[in-house]
Amino acid sequence: MTQGRPLLNRRLAEFGTTIFAEMTALAVRTGSINLGQGFPDTDGPDEIREAAVRALRAGHGNQYPPGPGVPELRTAVAEHQQRRYGLVYDPDTEVLVTTGATEAVAAALLALLEPGDEVVALEPYYDSYAACIAMAGGTRVPVTLHPHDGAYRLDLDELRAAVTPRTRLILLNTPHNPTGTVLTRDELSAVAELARERDLLVVTDEVYEHLVFEGEHIPLASFPGMRERTVTISSAGKTFSFTGWKVGWITASPELVTAVRSAKQFLTYVSGGPLQYAVAKALRLPDSYFDALRADLRAKRDLLSTGLAEAGFGVYEPAGTYFVTTDIRPLGGEQDGLAFCRALPERCGVVAVPNAVFYDHRDQGAPFVRFAFCKRMEVLTEAVSRLKGLDTR
Repeated sequence: MTQGRPLLNRRLAEFGTTIFAEMTALAVRTGSINLGQGFPDTDGPDEIREAAVRALRAGHGNQYPPGPGVPELRTAVAEHQQRRYGLVYDPDTEVLVTTGATEAVAAALLALLEPGDEVVALEPYYDSYAACIAMAGGTRVPVTLHPHDGAYRLDLDELRAAVTPRTRLILLNTPHNPTGTVLTRDELSAVAELARERDLLVVTDEVYEHLVFEGEHIPLASFPGMRERTVTISSAGKTFSFTGWKVGWITASPELVTAVRSAKQFLTYVSGGPLQYAVAKALRLPDSYFDALRADLRAKRDLLSTGLAEAGFGVYEPAGTYFVTTDIRPLGGEQDGLAFCRALPERCGVVAVPNAVFYDHRDQGAPFVRFAFCKRMEVLTEAVSRLKGLDTR
């Protein structure tokens, strides 16, 4: 304390250490299998890693790259958006490279919000959303995804009711972490209609765009009237299994890119120069890579989901991402997901994450726990074996 004030800015006082840091430390301390934090336990394609090595050795990006990102990556991002979704972006004015999607979200919110602006976000939400809204001086307004018939659903009436004259933007995440929900065309159409009607901006986090097992990923920017009011965010980490590289990007109109870049330049300015060249190559991999990635993760999803159900959990099988949400109440006597996750490593040597930390309405998420399945098959098989031995007496 100095001058009678806490050291930490009051906007961040509620957040503390992330649940991922706590649970990963717990996994290390207990020697448990870490199915909490969402990172693969194998690297992505060798050819992409070698492309990064070649860039390093050739001196490509070892000094400050251009502020918007290296032209090769911006061009590859634009090509990807057109090839996959029919969205045409100018790589020089409508693409911005960021230090992962986390910085993209932070820069977008810092750029687009004024203190007191309201941000509607789907809860449970990735924990950085709340912190970034707070840092920007905004007010988060959660709209809860409700579990129903084995999946989580968006109540469009609740979404509409959450919008007030103070609402500045909607922060949308699909495929959705942690629930695995993939918003449908009809749901996205309703969001687009609401944004147009109320003149709202939308920031969309689409980092799991290539990890869809049921349904399809449809960028909100592809709907009529949405391209000019949508900041679309994605990254390389989840798609190519190089989460430590932290290479992300936004696509948006020149006006929105300029606004976001104005904030981003005072965060990292630039980063990962040589890695940007490698990610450009990754985005141009053939469709067979993306098909194989989905097939591999679908098999892992099925293995873990089946094992969790056999162990007694209630399972919400995800349509996308690489997380599966479970209900611990069928285990008997279990109600508190946070306490459950803190005790689980000692009980059976597995680490998970409690969903309650992703909610403003903590009671809504209290009995739910998230497991990651982006691990090797043998690791998931061993985790399932341990979970089936969980003492539920």
